[in-house]
Amino acid sequence: MSENIVIHDYDLSRNDRNKRNHHKSFVLWFTGLSGSGKSTIANQVEVELFKQNLQVYSLDGDNIRSGINKGLGFTKEDRLENLRRIAEVAKLFVDAGHITIAAFVSPLISDREQVKNIVGQADFIEVFVDTSLEECERRDVKGLYKKARAGEIKNFTGIDAPYEAPINPDIHIKTEQVSVAEAVKTITNYLNNKF
Repeated sequence: MSENIVIHDYDLSRNDRNKRNHHKSFVLWFTGLSGSGKSTIANQVEVELFKQNLQVYSLDGDNIRSGINKGLGFTKEDRLENLRRIAEVAKLFVDAGHITIAAFVSPLISDREQVKNIVGQADFIEVFVDTSLEECERRDVKGLYKKARAGEIKNFTGIDAPYEAPINPDIHIKTEQVSVAEAVKTITNYLNNKF
């Protein structure tokens, strides 16, 4: 940290905000291949938590890369910086008392460990949205796999860049075996039991 930066000590704390909100704040981190269903499930979890009058906000690749991370590409270094910035934003939301839902491919175990270290282990819940590459390509909602296979997109996770599945995620959703509604119920049940 620069010697010219002095952290200001504000009167309101995260604990104050959590007390007022009547719930803990934390990050629910969805990882999986592009097209796995991360954003779809995350969106429905956000809706469900919002219905319960909880302070909740979603971050995903589209709203982050169109703004705060607009200038970053998809090289290994840019992906790492993308996730570092997202983790820092998520940490701010947690401090503000929000349940923060983050839906990002975050392909490497080391990437997710970095996020967990920034956010804090106790505030990080990993959700693995497990969908086979074949199913993701079949869905190909955005046409990205087709472009990657044609060589139009380089460093695309699952095609010419690796994806390392979580070894021991907090929540494991197999989308080829459960519906979106069932996945949402699994996640909200986990949260209700944990918090």
